[in-house]
Order: sequence, then structure tokens, then C-alpha cells
Amino acid sequence: MSHGAAAKPARARRSENLSGTVRIPGDKSISHRSFMFGGLASGETRITGLLEGEDVINTGKAMQAMGAKIRKEGDTWIIDGVGNGALLAPEAPLDFGNAGTGCRLTMGLVGVYDFDATFVGDASLTKRPMGRVLDPLRQMGVQVTAAAGDRLPVTLRGPKAANPITYRVPMASAQVKSAVLLAGLNTPGITTVIEPVMTRDHTEKMLAGFGANLTVETERDGTRVIRLEGQGRLKGQTIDVPGDPSSTAFPLVAALIVPGSDVTILNVLMNPTRTGLILTLQEMGAQIEVVNPRLAGGEDVADLRVRSSALKGVSVPEERAPSMIDEYPVLAVAAAFAEGETVMKGLEELRVKESDRLSAVAAGLTLNGVDCDEGETSLVVRGRPGGKGLGHASGAAVATHLDHRIAMSFLVMGLASEHPVTVDDATMIATSFPEFMAMMTGLGAKIEAP
Repeated sequence: MSHGAAAKPARARRSENLSGTVRIPGDKSISHRSFMFGGLASGETRITGLLEGEDVINTGKAMQAMGAKIRKEGDTWIIDGVGNGALLAPEAPLDFGNAGTGCRLTMGLVGVYDFDATFVGDASLTKRPMGRVLDPLRQMGVQVTAAAGDRLPVTLRGPKAANPITYRVPMASAQVKSAVLLAGLNTPGITTVIEPVMTRDHTEKMLAGFGANLTVETERDGTRVIRLEGQGRLKGQTIDVPGDPSSTAFPLVAALIVPGSDVTILNVLMNPTRTGLILTLQEMGAQIEVVNPRLAGGEDVADLRVRSSALKGVSVPEERAPSMIDEYPVLAVAAAFAEGETVMKGLEELRVKESDRLSAVAAGLTLNGVDCDEGETSLVVRGRPGGKGLGHASGAAVATHLDHRIAMSFLVMGLASEHPVTVDDATMIATSFPEFMAMMTGLGAKIEAP
């Protein structure tokens, strides 16, 4: 969401027969990393399918501020990188807007350089904790100046030569893992990250693709040990970014809960670390057909045909949370239309997203007539097949807390509820999914400004 942009509420009404074929915007995680690694590599990187949301563009602007040359020709983004270890000191604070991924990963990338770099963001990002990334950077010798609670604004200054560390990630977090590995790129020696629970592995795959000397070993208990040799050469690459599974979740769930729907979603990233939502919905009885599975740029990709389905409540395995952490809000919406009870546990990471997503989801569900219980790290939803009584006839709005996923999840809910569902602001959807409104209405969804 742009700084100071006026809030624009939106309302979704009961719809029927969503149909059509859509292509989801590029994966957000891979898009951020494409700009970062392309900006750091020697030579030219060419990117197609990039997610052109505000979050990713802010990461591109940060790389430009540190010397990378970025331009767009037709549908292709072209980057002339500076070379590993050759980033320039930014002349002004790096403004990441709402982009937690871009901010935290760039802190790792830049923190070990022997210059000052200041990080700022919008009201939402400024409230989010950065200590989980700053703590390992401190161990590497980085000087940190931060607002209370290790929040933005943050200024980092690296040492003359950073210390390579062995860091055991204390929570399942791809951002923390990635920040430490990126700091290792400009650190002499071997930087090691120990990951007890596997999280999305785009950083490891893409760094190897750009030429980093990196190894991954999986121990018998599932612990992953990632070792990166610092100060190596990265070489520009050609990247075609597959469709974002987290964005896919919204038309997918809409097609499941809106009667008579039949929707095909093209070019979806099917990396096993990102498919927890699809697996969970299939366990609930969802008709999701995986069509034309294939490899693209080292990643698993497929098309999905989704038809409206009678869902049943399930208990989601706690260990699945890292593979679907961003999808729990829209899973909770699907659960609101399922028969019986859906139990979700291991959700502590939701409390430190763009908003306290766990609290925001529970409050929005309750406002719209859903029977649910919020625990410290859990959510239980008791569904109402057919959506009878759900929604809010008088138009009370869900508080989105500047969070794009809360806004989109509840607009999906309104498509199958008896009464409309209203969100207090939809402007921030542009941070991750600028095409959301046009895509959904193109499928037949009734979404409008109230």
C-alpha cells in the first residue's frame, strides 16, 4: 500500500458459476530473489513472469539504489548486476513499503558491507519485528541501530570483514534462513545454516543456479544443513517466474466454495515446500485436478482444474504449517463452508506477518457469523455448508490492518456467504496481487466498491 493512500472499502456478494481460465501473477518469493540475485550477479539477468506488485518493485528500487541497472523491455526485465561484493552504499534510506520479505532479505545481503544502510517502510512494516534477522547479523559483526524492539527504522553497518557463522534457525522461517545465507555471500569462509524444519527453498535453488558454491545435506531426523562458500562469483541468468501459490489460493478457494464453479489456473508453482494448502484442501474433499505437471527453471510447475466441492473439516498437521503459512487466512474461509470442524495448529508465525493475522482472521470470521475459537497458536473453525447466515447484512466491515491477504480472503468469503462481506480497505491488495479484482470479476465474482 502506498504511504498515506486513502482507504477504499470493497464488498463481495454471493456469486454463482465462477468459470474461466486464468494465469496467476509470478511467485512473490522468486520475484524478490530474481531482482536481488540479478542485481548482485555479474553480467545480464533476464526475467519474464515477474510479479509487478509494489513489494517486488520496492526490492528492485533498493537494488538500483546500490548500483544495479534495471530496465524493462516488453515483458522482460533486464538487469545489469554489480558483481558479488560490489554493492554501492545507498545515498538515501531504502524504503520497502509493505515488503517484509524484501526488507529482511536485503538486510542480510547488505548488512555485512562496510557502509551504512538504513531501512524504512510503511506503517505496517514499521510494526513488524526484525530481531530474528538482526540477531545473526550481530553475530557476524554487523553494528545495528534500530527503533525499540528491533523495529524499523534500522541502520546497519558491516565490519571490515564479517565473521562466518554456524546458525541454527530458532523457528521455521525462510526469511531468516535466507538472510543469513545472503549475508554469507560477502563473508570470507563458510557460512552454515541449520534448519530443523524445512521451509521454502527458493534461496538455495536460485543461488546454486546463479553459481554460488552451496551444499545442502538432510540428516536422518530431517534437519537440513546448508553451507555456503562466501565471496564467490555469481553469474547472470535467464529466469521465467512461475505463478505464485499464495495468490493461486484465492481463485482456488473461491472456485471450491461458489456453487457450480469450474476454473482452470495456469502455470502454478508446485514446489513441495509450497503446496500445503492444496494437499489440505484435497484432504477436505476438494476437486483439484493437477494437469500437465512439468519442470520450469528447476521448479515444479502445473496447471490446476478446480471445481466446486462439498468440503469436510479436518485437523491440519502442525508440521505442515511452514509449507502454507501465508494460506491459513483463506483456508479458514474455506473451513467456514465445510461440514464439521477444522483445526489448525502451529500458527505462531501468523502473529508477526503484515498484521497479527491470527487475530485478524478470527475477528473477521466472528464478525461474519462464523463459529470459531482463537488460541495462542491455533484456530478452530466450525463450518456451515452453503454459507447460510454467514456474512453481514448491515455491511459492518472486516478490519484488514493494511494486510493484503486478510482483504482478499474475506472478499472470497463474501462470494459464497448468504449476506455480503465487506472489507474496510482493498488498496493494499496491489502489494502482492494487482490483478486480483479484475481476475476475480472476470471469472464471474461479484465484488464492488460499496
